[in-house]
Amino acid sequence: MKNGNHGNYGSNGKDVKPQEHQLAHASQPSPTSHEPATPLLPPRGDYHTLLSYQKAAVIYEITYRFCHRFLSRGDRTVDQMVQAARSGKQNIIEGSKAATTSKETEIKLTNVARASLEELLEDYRDYLSARDLTVWDKDSREALYVRKLGRSTPFSFELLRGFTETRHAIVVANIAICLIHQANFLLDQQLKGLEKSFLKEGGLRERMTHARLMVREQQRKEP
Repeated sequence: MKNGNHGNYGSNGKDVKPQEHQLAHASQPSPTSHEPATPLLPPRGDYHTLLSYQKAAVIYEITYRFCHRFLSRGDRTVDQMVQAARSGKQNIIEGSKAATTSKETEIKLTNVARASLEELLEDYRDYLSARDLTVWDKDSREALYVRKLGRSTPFSFELLRGFTETRHAIVVANIAICLIHQANFLLDQQLKGLEKSFLKEGGLRERMTHARLMVREQQRKEP
């Protein structure tokens, strides 16, 4: 195995493909004569269906077990890593729930999730580097296997429980690194979609103003 640079992991889109439901909204009913075409509070899909959330949830499970297996009790890194993993997961949830009333908040919290996972990634790299352990090359047999598992849908911790609870630290850390790269790629695509949607549709205030203008115009035209 060789030391690898994961900076462009999945950048070609072949290894991690964001699904349509990653950014999709539920379908909307046809508007009546006094209803705006775009609803003020569009319903959101269940965050459990987001691939980014599924990855982040598994990363949290792995990180919790990794810290309690391989780090000393009282080591401040334990709390830092577990909290970073939890922040990645929880901010995806909060962002998805906030989307109903504030796309700006959804974007902000999704960015926080992305930053938290990047911090966690560096913690895993530091762990391996400080102990002269190898980071898997992105095209190594081991990394390719984890990426193959990562394409499973739905993606759950059970797929990796055996590795997480029985393998050595170098294996568990590298599995986590592979999954963090996948989650970060998905979050990057998610953010691009959210920003594009915000520029096109605006936030709640813009939708409210547009809806009022449409209703007034329709009422003016009525006999």
